[in-house]
Amino acid sequence: MYKLDQTKTPLFDALMEYVDNNTIPFHVPGHKKGQGMDNKFKNFVGTNVLSMDVTVFKQVDSLHKPTGPIKLAQELSADAHNADNTFFCIHGTSGAIQAMIMSVVNQGDKIIVPRNVHKSITAGIILSGATPVYMHPEIHEAVGVAFNVTPETVRATLEENPDAKAVLIINPTYYGVSTDIVKIVDIVHEYEIPLIVDEAHGPHLHFNNKLPICAMDAGADMCAQSTHKIVGSMTQASLLHVRKGLVDVNRVKTVMSLLQTTSPSYILLASLDVARRQMAIEGKEVLDKTIELANYAREKINKISGYYCFGEEVINKPGAFAFDPTKITITCKDLGITGNELERILAEKYFIQPEMSDLYNVLCVFSLGDTKESVDALIKALEEISCGESCNLGKKINIVEMPAIPQSVLTPRDAFNSKTVSIPLKDSLGQISAEFLMAYPPGIPILCPGEIITKDIVDYVEELKSANLYVQGTEDPEVNNIKVVSELFI
Repeated sequence: MYKLDQTKTPLFDALMEYVDNNTIPFHVPGHKKGQGMDNKFKNFVGTNVLSMDVTVFKQVDSLHKPTGPIKLAQELSADAHNADNTFFCIHGTSGAIQAMIMSVVNQGDKIIVPRNVHKSITAGIILSGATPVYMHPEIHEAVGVAFNVTPETVRATLEENPDAKAVLIINPTYYGVSTDIVKIVDIVHEYEIPLIVDEAHGPHLHFNNKLPICAMDAGADMCAQSTHKIVGSMTQASLLHVRKGLVDVNRVKTVMSLLQTTSPSYILLASLDVARRQMAIEGKEVLDKTIELANYAREKINKISGYYCFGEEVINKPGAFAFDPTKITITCKDLGITGNELERILAEKYFIQPEMSDLYNVLCVFSLGDTKESVDALIKALEEISCGESCNLGKKINIVEMPAIPQSVLTPRDAFNSKTVSIPLKDSLGQISAEFLMAYPPGIPILCPGEIITKDIVDYVEELKSANLYVQGTEDPEVNNIKVVSELFI
């Protein structure tokens, strides 16, 4: 199955050699293996992790010009993920996505993307200067979440924009829904352009055949994965996979070097090395247990009054070709409470913290670290909340339709770089936005720089705010004001 010995962890081993040799550090960071660290922090985390917090030197290699253990670790990761090249990313998948976009499009180029993209994609479009062409994802009306784009939508958008330089899709969405990515690969490659994939929520897909197909196995040209989300690396540690051909690997390498810090965390890098080993060697077994736990939870939750937790029944609905069962979306609108209220009760009363909430749902991400005990605690809490005083069974919360994609009159980059003025959001109708508006998480833009502000958008934002959902994107933390274009940047 693998060409290389996946039991090896060259970077982690190099760091352990440095530690075991009791090397005397006359290099940064200044805490010097924890000796100079504040005791309150050091006593909690311990000195082991601090002793491997090092800087760039030959023994541990350089992320920007790897020739030793980092190079070997990246080659092992590429082999494990069916890629030609893999790049370690320690500024999150947001950074990997930005590098992915900047590697395939330039100023003025069209890039086709779904509207339900993470804000990092729009940030990558701003950095590249490209022009986004948005595709409408399919919407599951019963739970109020966006599914995926269909192959038919991708084809129609390409037919209308045959000069596009790349297509980006999500696999899977935050809620675990995948499209028919194999068919989309074929459609995009008919135009001899690359398909790049935001696979932030799919780093585990390659390692278990009970899950949707991963981007690289489907034939995509590049994908960015949040190894820290479900697979066991540390937060901020991500991977960027590349297939040779339609993507210039050297361009990717240059862009990654441009964006990444010259002082990378070797703790994060090492966690990528060992997480890859774990998945390559034990992935199927540990994911089998995770999937079993998730299916158990879904079955139990669906028996509790007022909740709905969708699963494989959505497959073959528009925009839902496959489903990742490790995503547990708990729809609670039939309880008469919002997703935000359910999240707050779980966190404050039961000390159970979900991944996120939206107006109608709470999302719980199941991963390698979950146990039967923790899942049973969640189920018990949901049962108690269902019949508690905070709920109002029968008083259903109606789905509020997300506003239509507004008209775009400037590229995101031009709007972002223009002269601006901050005005009250309620007075901004008809103005050109210079900022984002989004509910975060999941970070899907309601409004992007360069788009016309509409009444529907203003009303929708106010509704989200009134439900205590976190709306962000503006310099004003309360989102009462928004910056609009006052004079174009020339």
